[in-house]
Amino acid sequence: MPLLRTGDLNLYYQVAGEGDPLVFVHGSWNDHTSWQPAIEADIRSSFRVISYDRRGHGQSEAGPGQGIRRQDEDDLEALIERLGPAPAHVAGNSFGAAITLGLAARRPELFRTITVHEPPLVGLVADDPDAMKELAPAKASIDAALDHLRNGEYEQGARQFVEEVALGPGMWDRLPAQARETFVHNAPTWLDEQSDPDWDQLDVAALARCTAPVLLSRGTESPQWLSTILDRLAAALPQAQRQTLEGAGHIPHVTHPEQYVAALTRFIRAA
Repeated sequence: MPLLRTGDLNLYYQVAGEGDPLVFVHGSWNDHTSWQPAIEADIRSSFRVISYDRRGHGQSEAGPGQGIRRQDEDDLEALIERLGPAPAHVAGNSFGAAITLGLAARRPELFRTITVHEPPLVGLVADDPDAMKELAPAKASIDAALDHLRNGEYEQGARQFVEEVALGPGMWDRLPAQARETFVHNAPTWLDEQSDPDWDQLDVAALARCTAPVLLSRGTESPQWLSTILDRLAAALPQAQRQTLEGAGHIPHVTHPEQYVAALTRFIRAA
């Protein structure tokens, strides 16, 4: 089993294909297997694809103490430097997109291109009353899910998050059993992430100094507040491009892998 020692823990990773390194960074609740549909959509024929389980997810260790996003950024830094080689193409989804941007603000030289899909960096739109109003129902559901997790009710919390925040009503029972087990297994790590006071913040001024090409993508089925976050990022990153994935939502690499891979490959080749 391939493991990478990052200082205080071991990270599980997989490598597929040959070519320039492309690192996939998964979001909350899931693990490296969420990228498998995109890998099987044949992106491995163009790149050396590195997918991994973030700390506290899948087959990676959780590490001592409460997890914070900076630790995830440091893990990604070690992964790129030791498995890359750097600079690497990096694609992140959701919270994985926030990790990707956070590291790019600190270590821009590690990135050849950056692709991020709907980072939930709520701190960037905290001054936008329309965005915060639209976010309010999701915030109430997130708070309720957190209450379940604090009480050790991991399956209840996972179900609430899936149906009221991430995927929609009735989707929990439609998920494969393995996917539901993954959500439940990773629930404590999401509680840790949400307990980090800086989880939704970003040093936009530092990120603006990163010169790597950036692709900001969104799905047409996703909430508008996520698009507003991308608007703020686009305003700060003059080199950024926008991509809208028709019919997709928050996890296009799972639900629309061919469309996602086509957009990602097209962007990297053009860059």
